[in-house]
Amino acid sequence: MAEVPAVLEMRSITKVFPGVRALDDVSLTVKAGEIHAICGENGAGKSTLMKVLSGVYPHGSYEGEIVYQGDVMEFKDIRASEQVGIVIIHQELALIPELSITENIFLGNEVRGKLGISWDDARRQAVELMARVGLRASPDTLVKSIGVGQQQLVEIARALAKDVRLLILDEPTAALNEDDSEHLLDLLRGLKAKGLTSIMISHKLNEIEEIADSITIIRDGHAVETLDVRKGEINEDRIIRGMVGRALSSRFPDHTPKIGETFFEVKDWNVEHPEVPGRLVCKDSTFHVRRGEIVGFAGIMGAGRTELARSIFGHSYGRYLSGTITMDGREISMPNVLAAIEHRVAYVSEDRKALGLNLLDTIQDTVIAANLPRVSKRSVIDDDEAFLAAEEYRKSLSIKTPSVKAGVAKLSGGNQQKVLLAKWMFTDPELLILDEPTRGIDVGAKYEIYGLIQRLANSGKGVVVISSELPELMGLCDRIYTVFEGRVTGEVRGPDATQEELMRLMTGTTAAAAVG
Repeated sequence: MAEVPAVLEMRSITKVFPGVRALDDVSLTVKAGEIHAICGENGAGKSTLMKVLSGVYPHGSYEGEIVYQGDVMEFKDIRASEQVGIVIIHQELALIPELSITENIFLGNEVRGKLGISWDDARRQAVELMARVGLRASPDTLVKSIGVGQQQLVEIARALAKDVRLLILDEPTAALNEDDSEHLLDLLRGLKAKGLTSIMISHKLNEIEEIADSITIIRDGHAVETLDVRKGEINEDRIIRGMVGRALSSRFPDHTPKIGETFFEVKDWNVEHPEVPGRLVCKDSTFHVRRGEIVGFAGIMGAGRTELARSIFGHSYGRYLSGTITMDGREISMPNVLAAIEHRVAYVSEDRKALGLNLLDTIQDTVIAANLPRVSKRSVIDDDEAFLAAEEYRKSLSIKTPSVKAGVAKLSGGNQQKVLLAKWMFTDPELLILDEPTRGIDVGAKYEIYGLIQRLANSGKGVVVISSELPELMGLCDRIYTVFEGRVTGEVRGPDATQEELMRLMTGTTAAAAVG
C-alpha cells in the first residue's frame, strides 16, 4: 500500500507567554484525508498549538515552522490561514445569536452580487450547505433559537463555505448530548470519505478511540508520542497513560462516605418558564440532601435539572410558584442570590464563561467576588488579604498559573473550572451545587475535582452534582435522582445504579424508584 502523504507538518514549534512556556519544540505530522486527534491534560498546550497553526498567534510570535501542502506558511492572521483552506472552530462558538443561520454562515465571507450582498444566492447556498451537514431548519432561523448541537453544525457549514481542506475542531462535542455528538461524529466520517482532513481536540476518549486514525498526545507543552489507531491495541487506558505519564488504576479516588442526617430538603417545588406563561419547568420536585453526602441528578438534555438548581439558588431562573426549602429543620427563603449565599448555599454554573466567570478579571478578583466582606475592612477590600485567599486556593486546587494576578481568560478550561470552584468555596457553603463540573476537562483534572468533591463531603457539607455523564454519577455519588420533563422521577443508590435503570427513569418509561 502506498504511503499517504503528509498534508501538514508543524516543526519544532515553541510558544512562550510571560512566565509560561506553553509549547516546547512540538512537532506534528498530519496525513491527507485522516482524522487526527490531539489529546492532553488541560494546560498541556493543545489549543495553543492549533492557534499557532490557524494564525490566531501570528508568525513571529512563535519559533518553528509550518509546512502545509509542501509550502512553508507564515500566517499573519486567521484570514490568511483560511485563504489556503485551514479553518478552526473554537470550543466557544463564534456565532452571533441575533443573526440568522444564513447570515452566520457567510459572515465575513458574504455572497456578492451586482449591487452588494446577494441574499437570494446566500440563502440558496446556505440550504445546500445545511443539507451537507444534516441541519434541518429554515436558513432564516435566528441562531439563538436553535440548540448547541445545531449551532455546531452551523459552524461546520460556515467552514465548508470557505472551501475548507483542513478542518480544526476544538472540543466539538463538549457541550453536546449523546445524539448530537453521534451525529457530529457521523458527519466527520462523511467529510473524511470525501477527502477532508480534520484535526480534533477532545477530552472524550471514547469518541477519540472511535473516530480517530492517529492520536498525538501532548503533555506539559511537549509532544510525547503519536499513536496509529489503525494498527490496533489503542484504548482509553493507553491514551490516559500517555496523557498523565502514568496509568490511572481508577477514574475515581477511593472514598468511604460518612453520611449524617438530612439537613437540606426541597418539597413540592413548582417553577414557571420565564418567557412562556403556564409552562412549568419544575413540577412538584422533591428531594433531600444529607450531611457528608454526594447527591447526583441525571436527566436527558432539557429535562429540567439546571432549571431546578438555578430556581432554588436565589430564584435565578424562572418564576417561582410554590414549594418550600428547609435547612437544618427550619424553613428558609432564598428570593435572590445574596440570600442564597447568606444561607450558605452555592451554585457553580454549567456555563462557566457566560454565567460563572468574568473573563476580564484576574484570578484573585474572581476568587473573592462572591464574598467581598471576608477580605474587606470598613467596606474597603484589603488587597493583601485578597491575595492570600486566592493564593491559598491556587495551591490547594493546583491551579496552573504563574500568579493569581493573571487574567482568568488566559487559563485552560480545567484551570478556569478550578477558579470557579474556588470562587464559591470561598463563600464557605454548607450546600454546594455543581452543574456539569467536569465538562470539557481532561481525565487528570477530573480526578482532582472528584477528590475535591469527596473532601468537601467528608467535611460534613452536602454536595449536589448535575452531570450528563452517567458513569460519572455512578462512580461519584451516594444517591442519584433522575429528572424527566421537570419532574423528579426516581431515586437510586449510587453503588446499585446501572445505566439501563437510570435511562428508564430519565425517559419516563418506568415508575419512580424509592430507596430508604
